Amino acid sequence: MHLVCPACEAINRVPVERLGENPKCGKCGAPVLNDHPLDLTQRNFDRFVGKNELPVVVDFWASWCGPCKMMAPVFAQVSAQMKQQARFAKVNTEQEQPLAQRYSVRSIPTLILFRDGAEADRVAGAMDAASLRGWLSQRR
Repeated sequence: MHLVCPACEAINRVPVERLGENPKCGKCGAPVLNDHPLDLTQRNFDRFVGKNELPVVVDFWASWCGPCKMMAPVFAQVSAQMKQQARFAKVNTEQEQPLAQRYSVRSIPTLILFRDGAEADRVAGAMDAASLRGWLSQRR
């Protein structure tokens, strides 16, 4: 399975059976599966979303958004719990407006699930941890 290192963006080949062993990047030595969401920008978005063979869940959010602030710890919690099933990332729509426009994000928070670089599903609005895990489990 190919996974993008969150630290140096190198593509690592990790056997599926070793995902639970906290694999390290072959280039920089950082953990490949981070237990917190990665901040994405226009610079690293396409590589991270397109080159990971695990699904990538991206939270489009803004600092002024109350529901986004409420959901941030839930998203981080689920990210740590499901790091072997999916990659988790965040896009600040205030700082990365072209990305929000590219994916027609009209309300926030919006979660988009990507598979092989393509949008597979999306949901708008804040969710609790059980709802987020349930939404992801239904889309495997």
